[in-house]
Amino acid sequence: MTVRYDAEALTVFAATLFAHAGLDAEKARTCAEILVDGDLMGHTTHGLALLGPYLDEALSGKMLPAGEPEIIAEAAASQTWNGRRLPGPWLVVRAAEWATARAKETGIAAVSISHSCHIGCLAAYLHRAASQGSMLVVTCSDPAVASVAPFGGTKRIYTPDPLAAGWPTPDGPVIIDVSMSITTNGMTNRLRGEGRQFETPMLLTADGQPTRDPNAFFTDPPGSLLPLGGVEAGHKGFGLALMIEALTSALGGYGRADAPTGWGASVFVMAIDPARFAGLPAFTRETGWMADAVHSNPPIPGVNKVRLPGERGMKLRAEHLANGVVLHPSIPPALAARAEKAGIAAPVPLA
Repeated sequence: MTVRYDAEALTVFAATLFAHAGLDAEKARTCAEILVDGDLMGHTTHGLALLGPYLDEALSGKMLPAGEPEIIAEAAASQTWNGRRLPGPWLVVRAAEWATARAKETGIAAVSISHSCHIGCLAAYLHRAASQGSMLVVTCSDPAVASVAPFGGTKRIYTPDPLAAGWPTPDGPVIIDVSMSITTNGMTNRLRGEGRQFETPMLLTADGQPTRDPNAFFTDPPGSLLPLGGVEAGHKGFGLALMIEALTSALGGYGRADAPTGWGASVFVMAIDPARFAGLPAFTRETGWMADAVHSNPPIPGVNKVRLPGERGMKLRAEHLANGVVLHPSIPPALAARAEKAGIAAPVPLA
């Protein structure tokens, strides 16, 4: 029998734990909503699986629980923030709100954020903007962490560097959330903990051999995640990762050249208002045509219907909101342990 949890109850539970860890009410609620949205959309390594690590950051003083980011540069259509180690999900939501509002005047607006804490599942930020007729782009890197080697190399120099974007169509948003590595740190950790291997080679050993074994990532010297495109076309993912490093750490003025430590993020958030270009009706006419062309495309053997990026996640989100969230089996015990430690009740499955 599938075990399900009420999404709002999970959100209240997570927000309560964040408040116990010192976050003010707005930041606690926002962080909880973004994490639960990750699970709602099926991104189970970047939903409530991150609750414990986020709480540890707050309790250790590595996450600032209250306050505002410092604006270190500003122009008509851009701001640059020092995030001051404030909660990453709250910073990104604030940045998306500012950029979306400013884009209504300027067409395009962007916020660069340095010194942010981890920002969770990037896809979780996109449907809000798309539902308001805007296009949102979010990308990030962690300048203190290296897990991917450049194409043709064996030494880690950058992170998976995800890129996410969402925009409206007449029948719902398109949502892409793609890492510039072929897998993620979170999935590598999960498979290692479960004693499983990847289905195909997704890592390189320390001496540059493709492997399915997640343990290769933890050797001394360590292996690395393969760039997006893998052994044959990884130059494409590598090139895109360099662009993301430029958009995040370089634009924000704080990155790998500063030899930072800790777990965090450099972030770039950009909003585009189609109404300030050819107009929203013209925009959705074109995105609707493309959506119809995708859905009517003859599928390959074994595929029932060709889908748009994010279509499954949004369908799963709606189903989870209506019938309850299905969590990865590793998450409820972790939530129960955190509840016991904080002296509050753990989430109870729906009947």
